[in-house]
Amino acid sequence: MSGARDDSVDTIQRELTAFARRARAAAARLHPELPLVSYTLLAHIEDQQGCRATDLAAHYMLDKSTVSRQVAVLEKLGLVERRPDATDHRVQVLHPTGAGTELLSATHASRRAAYQARLADWSTEDLARFAQYLLRYNAAGDTDS
Repeated sequence: MSGARDDSVDTIQRELTAFARRARAAAARLHPELPLVSYTLLAHIEDQQGCRATDLAAHYMLDKSTVSRQVAVLEKLGLVERRPDATDHRVQVLHPTGAGTELLSATHASRRAAYQARLADWSTEDLARFAQYLLRYNAAGDTDS
């Protein structure tokens, strides 16, 4: 039984790695100057309706210097801007610009279409089961250190 379990885990690892490679390649096609990490940070900034760079570092467990470099790329591309915090003007809050919001919207539509095409022949039950497995897998990762 252990051999079959190990084989399954190896397959899952290989396939998730392939998934990650496709995601990076897709991000590069959408905006050649925007690394996947930067895109992810931009999406989080929009989801949070603005946040500090330190919040990004904490959320993604990244070094502050890494976040700083990625945010600099986003600013250079005109996708995010800094605004003073409404309650503490010493604090800078990152917000997506109009161009950043447009890029995220276009990317979301493109990704959704790609997923719909890839999953077109899956049954509703298979899709629901796959979605539940992904939720379960990612929830288990929330407790990892």
